[in-house]
Amino acid sequence: MIFSSTELLSQLGTLVWPLFRISAIVVAMPLFGSRLLPTRLKVVLIVVLTFAIAPHIPPAGQVEIFSIGGALVATQQVFIGLAMGFALQLVFSVFVLGGQVIALTMGLGFASLNDPITGVSVPTVSQFYTIFVTLLFLAMNGHLIMIEVIAKSFIDLPVAQTGFGSEAIWKLLSWAKYVFSGAVLMALPAMASLLLVNIGFGIMTRAAPQLNIFAIGFPVIMTIGFVILMLSLPSTIPLFENLLDSNYELMRSMLGSR
Repeated sequence: MIFSSTELLSQLGTLVWPLFRISAIVVAMPLFGSRLLPTRLKVVLIVVLTFAIAPHIPPAGQVEIFSIGGALVATQQVFIGLAMGFALQLVFSVFVLGGQVIALTMGLGFASLNDPITGVSVPTVSQFYTIFVTLLFLAMNGHLIMIEVIAKSFIDLPVAQTGFGSEAIWKLLSWAKYVFSGAVLMALPAMASLLLVNIGFGIMTRAAPQLNIFAIGFPVIMTIGFVILMLSLPSTIPLFENLLDSNYELMRSMLGSR
């Protein structure tokens, strides 16, 4: 069998174009894009997903790989992948921001750790919530749903020189409001409870000025904060489920927008 260079490049394009989009998604999304995950494992995951998805997607147009048109196609696929990964990253940002608010209310804002997902220093409470929602994400088969969304993205938005339109970008930016509203809903029980505790300490200080409120207030507030954290933890599960479902709907609507 003899293959011409055109046929070889055409067959190579069926793997290269999905490879760009899948690589961008894996690098940008949480969990798989974490710095704790070895680079070799990421490469293996990207290659396996590409070979599994590529045979089932619509064929791309006749675009040469080493051309200006090919560069435009590659850029569009990377941009689409980064946007989808960033959209999922917003869900985890809700709990990072909510954890920061709770940590500041408890007086634990100074206790920080490096977050392997975002790569920045965050309070330990935010790190705790990040680990918790990551385990929830795996337990709910969120990674499998994400792979399904990736596979369907090539059907809803086939490989071409055109990608997301302004409407899809606006939908992604508009969904960012749920980062702040979700963080407030998550942190509201702890904020309200600790506010009442602080009001109680203020009354005690007025009633007994000789009481050293700084000596007993800090450990008491921290202890009550941990108790509230434990009691309010089950309420984060439905919040995470709703945010995750809404985020998947966002991705589907973005892929359907031209």
